[in-house]
Amino acid sequence: MSQKTSSSSPTSTKKSARLLLLVLILSFVGVVLFRYYQGSGGGTFTNVPKEYQVNYLPADFDAKIDTENAVAILENPRRYRREFDDLVYNLNRSIIDHVAKRMGLPDSLKTAVYQEYERQHPYLSDLYYNDFIQLKDTTSTLYQSWYDNESTNATDALEQVASRYTCFLITQIITQVVQTRGGTMYIKGDNADTPCGVGINEALRPMMQRLKDRASIEDFGRSKGIMEEKIQRTIAELATFEVRDKKGINKTLQTKIWGFSVSSSDVEITAISILKIGFKLDDYFEVDLNEKSGVVTVTLPEPTILSHEVYPRIDKLDIGWLRELKDVNFNESFNLLRDEFRREARMDNSMERAQEKAVELMNTMFMPVIKAMNSKYKLKVRFQEHRDDIRNLTDEKTVSD
Repeated sequence: MSQKTSSSSPTSTKKSARLLLLVLILSFVGVVLFRYYQGSGGGTFTNVPKEYQVNYLPADFDAKIDTENAVAILENPRRYRREFDDLVYNLNRSIIDHVAKRMGLPDSLKTAVYQEYERQHPYLSDLYYNDFIQLKDTTSTLYQSWYDNESTNATDALEQVASRYTCFLITQIITQVVQTRGGTMYIKGDNADTPCGVGINEALRPMMQRLKDRASIEDFGRSKGIMEEKIQRTIAELATFEVRDKKGINKTLQTKIWGFSVSSSDVEITAISILKIGFKLDDYFEVDLNEKSGVVTVTLPEPTILSHEVYPRIDKLDIGWLRELKDVNFNESFNLLRDEFRREARMDNSMERAQEKAVELMNTMFMPVIKAMNSKYKLKVRFQEHRDDIRNLTDEKTVSD
């Protein structure tokens, strides 16, 4: 009897150990599952709070932008700086409003979205303006008009700038107003797009297409009437820097049948460029004498491209038997070369070098006269910069003996 009891005791102990181990394993699995489904980590498909879920509602994009006025503003952004800011504001507000409607945000969140954009608009407006000015050559209006693409180039520049910042803007504002987990959202529906995609595809691109359509009309009318009358006028310019360059374009056009090339045409175009940079003195030129400080100040306008001559030449014209040459737009190629010449001139510090030469020239012209007046007088050369229709003086240099 005693032997039977002693033999069953180890078996009972093993069963208890196994049961305890099983309980521990089940407890561990339970904790893991609990943390996975109910934890406070990143959003999951099974634990997405109600406010994180997006179910897009149908909505038509409504942009309250006058395309005719918008194109005129884009052609002259310096003159219409305040209107340019308003255009950026209306464009971004229209995009944000469309995204908010598609997301089905309540009025309270829509108001918060608009308030958040109001807070961010000032610095965004400066970003848009500065990037737009860099992309659009405002000194090439006549050339662009002649090639039928002044307004079109302006709208293309705006599209590049807007495409650069629209996703950032939408994401920044939505995540600030609508609480998300790590910036993630649960979007319902088939072929559902992100808020950024909605803003780009349903709002920005249709608006840009409307502007391009209007720009094409403006370019056509302007190009046809640009030389209807001869224009003569007096000018006062000071050219201080010249850039000469040479560039070329190669194009190969092929006709393929079943993936095999059966005919090809080769075109090679080269061009030389003579570009002069200087100052339009009829825009602004001022000489001021301060007898108390003994300084004569000469104020010049900002440097600009005064003239640009491009001489294209077709070096190679090898036409295939299927005559693919009809697909070549020579005007587009010539204008592309001209744009590249001007872009490189601006990137190579040509404007700064023109200013340096102007300082030397002012010294040569004015210092003998100034020293004849008073040997202690000094010469100071200053340059202007246009902004908000106010001529701000920048970049001054003092010239003495």
